[in-house]
Amino acid sequence: MKYGIYYAFWEKEWGGNFTPYVKKVKDLGFDILEVACHSFSREDDQFFKELRQVAEDNGIILTGGYGPEVYHNLSSADESIVNASISNYKDMFRKMDIANIRVLGGGLYSYWPVDYSLPFDKNSDRERSIRNMRKVADIAAEYGITLGMEVLNRFEGYMLNTCKEALHYVEEVDRPNVKIMLDTFHMNIEEDSFVEAIRLAGSRLGHFHVGEANRRPPFEGGRIPWEEIGCALREIGYDGAVVMEPFVRMDGQVGKDIRIWRDISMGSDDSKLDEDARQSVAFLRRVFEP
Repeated sequence: MKYGIYYAFWEKEWGGNFTPYVKKVKDLGFDILEVACHSFSREDDQFFKELRQVAEDNGIILTGGYGPEVYHNLSSADESIVNASISNYKDMFRKMDIANIRVLGGGLYSYWPVDYSLPFDKNSDRERSIRNMRKVADIAAEYGITLGMEVLNRFEGYMLNTCKEALHYVEEVDRPNVKIMLDTFHMNIEEDSFVEAIRLAGSRLGHFHVGEANRRPPFEGGRIPWEEIGCALREIGYDGAVVMEPFVRMDGQVGKDIRIWRDISMGSDDSKLDEDARQSVAFLRRVFEP
């Protein structure tokens, strides 16, 4: 397994300059930096060439995270929105290729975070999403990109809330580069068992996010059963990315979207967050691969 962290642990806004985080995560003991793809449309090709070079110079793998906005919703009944979404993915995949990003995970099948004041029909939305995801997956395959269908809790999405729902979705899409993405934060809310969900995903597990129940980085003595999770990952032979996705700072678009209404960092500066991340990845390595 390779271990990573999402850059937004330190940030309050999506996007921005990711290159300073490449060396940072390398020095902290990570193998992977996950970046947000929300702002890719605003960046030119040189941005991605430079990001790739810095990552290669530091031996860091890049992965991508993305939560489509409502006007890029693949499950929409509005064909103009679907077409805009597919066009956006085409541009995103091309730029991911330049940066050598080969995994994209998130609520790619719908939009995020879901606005429950808007009408929705889960069954109809799901059917449209499956049909349109096949098109997107075929485009991604041209670039060797794997798509992770993230299982989200009921407060952030309605289409895929459990691993079982994700498994059925992935089976119906029926594309080898469309995989299940699990996240311990969401699993803690929706799954009866972390272990059974991982077993159910099996070989279809393509990306794995980790975090405590309150969005902190994994740590010894927390509420999440990390030893059991590690055993389950080894049992299914998972050798992909394990990316921590902690969110601990209020304010900004990140804090708003993630619903961080208190300072979970307890006033920590960047150096304290660095140390928390360093200790967390060392803990995961001990527990997941003893």
